[in-house]
Amino acid sequence: MNISETAFIGKKSESQDYKTGSCFNLRWFTPTVEVPLCGHATLASAAALFYVTGNQNNSLSFDTLSGPLHVKRDGDFLCLNMPINKPSVVQKDILEQLEKLIKATVGDLAVNCVYHSSKTRKLLVRLEDSTSRSTFEAFQPDIQSMLSTAPSKDLDVRGVIVTVKGSKEFGYCNDHGEQFDFVSRYFAPWLGIDEDPVTGSAHTVLGSYWSETLGKNNMMARQCSARGGDLRVSILANDRIEVSGPAIVVLRGHIKYS
Repeated sequence: MNISETAFIGKKSESQDYKTGSCFNLRWFTPTVEVPLCGHATLASAAALFYVTGNQNNSLSFDTLSGPLHVKRDGDFLCLNMPINKPSVVQKDILEQLEKLIKATVGDLAVNCVYHSSKTRKLLVRLEDSTSRSTFEAFQPDIQSMLSTAPSKDLDVRGVIVTVKGSKEFGYCNDHGEQFDFVSRYFAPWLGIDEDPVTGSAHTVLGSYWSETLGKNNMMARQCSARGGDLRVSILANDRIEVSGPAIVVLRGHIKYS
């Protein structure tokens, strides 16, 4: 399939039915490890239950390593409710330890600031606002250098989010000409993911950062990978965040085992 994560849905009990149940177990695996949170694989799991299995509930809950996650229908959109992960600014002495890693990721692109989310182990690198969309979508990290670069002894990094503030001046608009509030790309070669197409867990960090920076609770975002996607991001009460987008079933199949 050449995808970043595979999701496994499990019944809560043997008597439970996938068509009628409203709460399931859920786990996610990259090509190399199990991960504690994968937003878009959760949306895909809900889409499989809604659109393939025929589950008629308006909302579903999943018990996961990140606690309970909830997905509800909203017209053509599926809305995923997750815990928010607020990042902290990386201090100068630690930032010096990360220079080689940041250089391997963004090359010579100008960096505005760097944050870190300890819970998700993601580094957030914000580029200068003058970074054009064509430049942002074209840069290619040196994956081997990222893997070989010793991380900071003070920070655990297992993924790098690169982000830019959206603006019409530099081309950050959707097909309808509406401006994105922010855009991003996400790289996690330590987990077997050179670049993830669209990353729900990264937006639990991005949403918190950009909401505070922009003074907005409802935002439009785009992840600018080759297979990227547009997202609605909303900050909720009680340290929760909702990430929403459409889901389309592109392939169905059966796995035979003996």
